[in-house]
Amino acid sequence: MGTVELISANALLFRAHIVTYGAAADAILTERIRTEIEAMWNAPEGRILHNLKPLRLNFSITANWQPDLQPEDILQNTNPLNNYFRIEEFVNGNISFVDALGCNTGFFKKDNLYEGSTTAAHEFGHTLGLAHPTDLDFRGKGIPGIMYPRGTLVDPAFQYDPSVPAGQNGGTMHPMYRKVRVEDVAMLQISKLQNDFVIGALSNVWHDDHSRFA
Repeated sequence: MGTVELISANALLFRAHIVTYGAAADAILTERIRTEIEAMWNAPEGRILHNLKPLRLNFSITANWQPDLQPEDILQNTNPLNNYFRIEEFVNGNISFVDALGCNTGFFKKDNLYEGSTTAAHEFGHTLGLAHPTDLDFRGKGIPGIMYPRGTLVDPAFQYDPSVPAGQNGGTMHPMYRKVRVEDVAMLQISKLQNDFVIGALSNVWHDDHSRFA
């Protein structure tokens, strides 16, 4: 979730702020998440069509680790810039997730957040309203886009194990090969602008530590 504003005749600026909490969160991991989201979403130099004119959409992401964050801090949040992610070693379902398409909260599994994992950039795409593609057979089409999930069929070079037949154990997409494409940015479909425009909505969900109930 975040805001978009017109900053020049040729450019828009998307802004968002990441807040992390939980036993596995720290300042280094938070900065890794911030950097990944900002760098990957800026990489394609994507453009948004506005008033029949393509405008460059720039992404500016800030972040901080708040180990003393309280439930009421999230529940009472009214700032559309704020996105809250709990980070723990254990997550029910063993996978990172956000609470809905176009939301501002979620739960990350620490093991999913290694350098170059693309998990943070993928999940952030969900907070901007982007779903997984419906056709998960991407073979013959090159580098998979950021919103393709684990289990996607891809060319051997983009599999966990290039030597394994497609669909078998190791024969699906390794998330580290996903890239944000110009098509992904275009799918944000920002068609109307005022002084500032909000993408997403305030889910404001506080997540407890799942290990307490395991």
